[in-house]
Amino acid sequence: MSLPNKTNLLPDRPGIPPMAPMPEAETLDIPALAESYLRGDIDLICVLGPTASGKTKYAVQLAKEISRLRPLGSARNDNNVDFDQAKHNDNGCHFDQAKRNENGCHFDQAKRVEKSAAEILSADSRQVYTGMDIGTGKDLREYGEVPYHLIDLVPAGSKFNIYQYQAAFAEAYADVRSRGAVPILCGGSGLYIESVTRAYKFDKENGVPAERLPQKTFYIGTLVSREERVERIDRRLDERLEEGLVEEVQGLLDSGIPPEDLLWYGLEYKFVTQYILGEISYDEMHILLANAIHQFAKRQMTWFRGMERDGVRIHWVRP
Repeated sequence: MSLPNKTNLLPDRPGIPPMAPMPEAETLDIPALAESYLRGDIDLICVLGPTASGKTKYAVQLAKEISRLRPLGSARNDNNVDFDQAKHNDNGCHFDQAKRNENGCHFDQAKRVEKSAAEILSADSRQVYTGMDIGTGKDLREYGEVPYHLIDLVPAGSKFNIYQYQAAFAEAYADVRSRGAVPILCGGSGLYIESVTRAYKFDKENGVPAERLPQKTFYIGTLVSREERVERIDRRLDERLEEGLVEEVQGLLDSGIPPEDLLWYGLEYKFVTQYILGEISYDEMHILLANAIHQFAKRQMTWFRGMERDGVRIHWVRP
C-alpha cells in the first residue's frame, strides 16, 4: 500500500500545534541516582515524555546502566534486601506477564529477571491491551534483557480504567522491590503516571492505599525539538503502516471487536477503523491521523508542564 507524498515538515505545517518554550536540559549523574535509590532517598524513577521523544529507549538504557553499576548481588536497597536474594512467586517467576508456561511463568521474563537490577513498569494507557501492538508502539524488542511489566494485561475490546491500573501497578511495583531491583516507570500517559506517583489526587475509596504506592519519585523528562518531533512522528507513522497497522486493525475487527470499541481507543485505531469502514480515504486517514498524533504529543507536553507548575520537579534530558 503506497503512502501519500508529504511535502512540508516546516514549523508552519498546517495541523501541527506550536510548541511551548522548551525547558533547559540537564545532564544526570546516573551512579548518584542509583545510590539515591539504594539509600531510600527515592523509591521510584519515572521517565516521561511526549510520544516519539525517545522515552522507552532512554528508560531501557537507564535500566542497563543501573544494572551495570549495581549488578545483582552487589548491594542492598533501602529495605536491606540483597540484590541476589530475589523473591519471586511460588514458581520463581514474574506475576503479571500475559504469556506463561504451564507453571504460570513467562519464559522470556523469567530469564531476564535474573539478569537485571532495574526493571521497567509501563505507564501507557493503551499498551495494556493484547493484540494492539503496532498501533500502540509496544516495540518489545527494544527492552532486550530488561524486564518489563504492565503490558498486555487485558484483551483488546475491553475497557481498562485508572483504578485497575493503580492495582496492577501496585502489584508489579511490590514485586520489583521485593527482589531488590530498581523500578523505572516509563510512559506518556500523564493520568496513569500521576495516579501512582501522586495518588492523593484520586478517589481514595476506589484507589490503592497510598502506602502501597511510591512516595518519593524522581522524574526524568525526555526532550526533543518541535522539528525533530514532527519528523519522528511522521516517520514512525509511515513505518507502522508499512509494518501492517491497517492489517492489525482489520484483524481486530475480524475477531469480533465492534468498530465503536476501536474508535473509543482513539488515534491509530480510530482513523484506521474509519478508513476500513470506508468513511475516509487512505490519504485522508494518513493526514488526519498524523495531525491527531502531533496534537496528542502537544497535549502530553502540556500535561507534564502542568505537573511542574503544580510543584513537581522534572529533570529534563536529551535522550
